[in-house]
Amino acid sequence: MSIVSALWNKPQRLVIGLMSGTSADGIDAALTRISGCGTETRVELLHFLFAPFPPAVRERILRLAGGGETSTRELCLLKTLLGQLYGETCLALCRRAGIRPDQVDLVGNHGQTVWHIPQAEEYLGRSLTGTLQIGEDAVIAQAVGCPVVGDFRVRDMAAGGQGAPLVPYTEWLLYRDPAHTVALQNIGGIGNVTILPAGCALEEVTAFDTGPGNMVMDELTRRLTGGEMTYDEGGRLAAAGMVSRPLLDWMLSDPYLAKRPPKTTGREVYGEGYVRRLLARAEALGVGLRDALATATRFTAEAVAIGLERFAPAMPEQLVVGGGGSWNATLLAHLRERLPSCRVVTNEDLGFNSDAKEAVAFAILANEAVFGVCSNAPAATGADRPVVLGKLSL
Repeated sequence: MSIVSALWNKPQRLVIGLMSGTSADGIDAALTRISGCGTETRVELLHFLFAPFPPAVRERILRLAGGGETSTRELCLLKTLLGQLYGETCLALCRRAGIRPDQVDLVGNHGQTVWHIPQAEEYLGRSLTGTLQIGEDAVIAQAVGCPVVGDFRVRDMAAGGQGAPLVPYTEWLLYRDPAHTVALQNIGGIGNVTILPAGCALEEVTAFDTGPGNMVMDELTRRLTGGEMTYDEGGRLAAAGMVSRPLLDWMLSDPYLAKRPPKTTGREVYGEGYVRRLLARAEALGVGLRDALATATRFTAEAVAIGLERFAPAMPEQLVVGGGGSWNATLLAHLRERLPSCRVVTNEDLGFNSDAKEAVAFAILANEAVFGVCSNAPAATGADRPVVLGKLSL
């Protein structure tokens, strides 16, 4: 019996999901128990672990993802190094959860995005899109001793999609409500939203990146604290500043906000170069770093609200906020002020884990891949048709 057919015959599978996002702060690892597939999928989160990247690794990732100079040698080595770190994180998760690695049936690995080109660009006489996530799946498979599904985005892009967002399918499985319109707002490095109309089918799901999430705020926090803090814990630094209306107006002129879905973005748009332009504008307006952080925090909330107002089929009755930004009380206060007709809650309010949400999603996507279930949402990504996402390393 093949490894894959053995998984088909198990009533339940222990699946680890791995996610490291555009903030590049570390690895989210979720141990799940999954039964079924497709609309029969049932998932239980058993344990969650966050493993921060060593500072030198994070610096390399951010430099590479920001378009900094590199070499094929460094890219090769970093791909292997990240595979080792992902594998070590899986083993640490097993220890914490009190299970043996040989009890794990499957791993789903998003990998670390270092470049993403959702809009076609001219290259050698052709018009091309592309995406690159690194973190070698074969190294993880060797460390844990089970199959690994990774490189999820490329199949959607091959079908004409933007390769993002990928979580709408899993959110549709887990969060859809027969009577109420619900929106899921993830705030990682980038913000992304999924809108689930009441009783919707998968083809009725709307999803897109709203703009920067924590990415700009994190960089401003690092500069404000001289590197002592990598993020604004609880939004306390932003709460001590004042929102600059002229600076906010400049940020709101960003053409990405007006762009119609399907749309996706990343560090190549809102990374170091964007922060430099933002700070130059702030200096011209006489706005200090603390007030620039307060303004960027408000802008993240504004970008979410504008996205919903312009592109949601109907304003959701409930907005469920997840990701690292869900712990930023100042940001949540801005969202509640900006969206008075919408109940803004966090995953914790619903009994879910905000930090684990995307890692759980990639555990589910890995399970779907093994069963050959199409798991993109073409209405969200712009793909020509549903496709099976992921590549399998046995």
